Amino acid sequence: MSAAVNVRHSKVSMHRSCLAAIAAAFLSATSLSPALAAPFTAKLMATLDRIDDPKVSPDGRYALYDLRTVDYDANKAAHALWIVDLKSHASRRLKASDGGASNGRWAPDDSIYFISGRNDGRDQVFRTDVKGETATQVTHADLDVGTFRIAPDGKTLVIAQAVYPECPDIACTVAKKKAKAEAKTTGQVYDKLFIRHWDEWADGTRNHLYALKLNAAGVAEGAPVALMPGFDGDAPTKPFGGDGDFAISPDGTLVFSARVAGKTEPWSTNFDLFAVPLDGSKKPENLTEANKAWDAAPAFSPDGKWLAYTAMKRPGFEADRMGVMLRNVATGETKEVAPAWDRSAEGLTWSRDGKRLLVASDDLGQHKVFSIDPVSGKVTALTGNGHVGAFDVSPNGLVYAQDSLAGPAQLYAAPYGGKAVKLTDVNKEALKGVDMGKAEQFSFKGWNGETVYGYLVKPANFDPSKKYPVAFLIHGGPQGSMANDFHYRWNPQTYAGAGYASVMIDFHGSTGYGQAFTDAISQHWGDRPLEDLQKGWAAALGKYKFLDGDKACALGASYGGYMVNWIAGNWNAPFKCFVSHDGEVDARSMGFTTEELWFDEWEKGGEVVDKPENYERFNPFNHVKDWSKPMLIVHGGRDYRIPDSQGIGAFTLLQRRGIPSKFLYFPNENHWVLKPQNSVQWHDEVLGWLGQWTK
Repeated sequence: MSAAVNVRHSKVSMHRSCLAAIAAAFLSATSLSPALAAPFTAKLMATLDRIDDPKVSPDGRYALYDLRTVDYDANKAAHALWIVDLKSHASRRLKASDGGASNGRWAPDDSIYFISGRNDGRDQVFRTDVKGETATQVTHADLDVGTFRIAPDGKTLVIAQAVYPECPDIACTVAKKKAKAEAKTTGQVYDKLFIRHWDEWADGTRNHLYALKLNAAGVAEGAPVALMPGFDGDAPTKPFGGDGDFAISPDGTLVFSARVAGKTEPWSTNFDLFAVPLDGSKKPENLTEANKAWDAAPAFSPDGKWLAYTAMKRPGFEADRMGVMLRNVATGETKEVAPAWDRSAEGLTWSRDGKRLLVASDDLGQHKVFSIDPVSGKVTALTGNGHVGAFDVSPNGLVYAQDSLAGPAQLYAAPYGGKAVKLTDVNKEALKGVDMGKAEQFSFKGWNGETVYGYLVKPANFDPSKKYPVAFLIHGGPQGSMANDFHYRWNPQTYAGAGYASVMIDFHGSTGYGQAFTDAISQHWGDRPLEDLQKGWAAALGKYKFLDGDKACALGASYGGYMVNWIAGNWNAPFKCFVSHDGEVDARSMGFTTEELWFDEWEKGGEVVDKPENYERFNPFNHVKDWSKPMLIVHGGRDYRIPDSQGIGAFTLLQRRGIPSKFLYFPNENHWVLKPQNSVQWHDEVLGWLGQWTK
């Protein structure tokens, strides 16, 4: 996953520029008066501090966490390490964070290791103590350190670096990188896919793991030991892998999750677990070769006798249920724990005493932490409503970061089965006097007569006697959820602050409602979820009389953008306008221009050449003749998941047919708009578009 300014200044200066940009939309839906609270704005959202990655000290006294702050004028973010005393609840920033710090991790001796690029621009591992006054550089690698883990005995550090797998040593990789940088030619030759992935063109390197010995001072010494020599695959995985992709046992065995690439990588989800000794004396051994689907998230029990991990069952399907597996390290005997629990597990870890497995999962519009008894398989929810973004175990419970539709994440601590205690109050001053739209969940009978859930978020400064325009927000994935969380790209509070009510439906295909519910969307992109959206819209209008059904626009990104394009030709009557962000407009071309082919091939039931009729069945292009409503198209130039030709094509079709339309293009953004000022521009354009057509 620079220096930052303090964003906790007065709300007047914080909001002035964004209020001016959305004034027209806000005034059309509400009447301002001095008594009204300040609205939540895109600029405020972009400049909020963000808590993440809590880690509890070995002695259970402290929790380390990452705090991301934004320098809005510089258009960049910075990360620093903070620590909270779990007894006094007092938080402080570690001075050792000066120069940047992330991925804070505790060593067994209560020292703290982290990553920083403070010295020569290369990311390296540094070390500090609980006081956090100074930092010592631990590694002096010739390449960036992507992530790391410390062995349970504190004597070995495992780091990840991007190397050329054909190189016999790191010096070879350094030399090849230097030669490429100095070459006068710029042509790149490929003989297999991926040629590009997510937002980067492939450069031939792979993430590999290396072991380094730590001396008595906790500093790396000696030559690194290659743990994956010649391995044609990535650990951590690309593009979003981290230290959860590998684990170290008490006896010095490393287990990592990786996919052997070969020439099938773009259409394979066959990740396996590989075991290798930390001294590199053996080649990695495939522990899960029998399962041709996804094996991930290895976690050793504290005594080293058990290896827990998550696994899917269906090859080629990235949204299959992740079950929890338990392997006897001595015998290799493996079983699934809690096979009847119809949820998909992530963030797998053990309790300190080894008596519980802890996982997170979507659950009926929430994202909770669950405890699983590895013997009986009994599953117990440990957190309530809201979205747990990250958690760690303490000696007798959890420390976790939780957010909700009502506000951004804070840290909480809770004993197992006990009441949670709030540990932080980040953004208190920034949000003082800001009115958030109130959220409530509702349900209705959707496709096949099954219960479908949705959320309604009221406008800020809500007046029940008034009618309000509506932002109908459609989530991406499609195996995702528009749930009870504080999203930094699609946040209904930005619409609430501009005077809109938001309606969000977790249609068939959404996660957290059982695997059959998630499966229902595959090969049914245009019918079952559309029926849910139609019935959910009717249910919301019937339940919430303050919704102005004649002043509504539909918005979505990724699959949500696809659905907007589909609705534009199949159900456009209720809407005054549309916003399609990184949306697919031509399913057939998408089938051979996207990078992760396994996704489209599963969702469409085969390859585009073999099953062209499946790609045409719900192809928005075939219904463009029925487009008539104004549409804003948004696309990122570095989006290789849904290439920008899809957005350009949609805009071209709109312009050629004389339909009011705009194209917002971000050449330096990927599938998401991440830069602070770009995010504000995005919201200004979107809210301006809604305001133009819902006045």
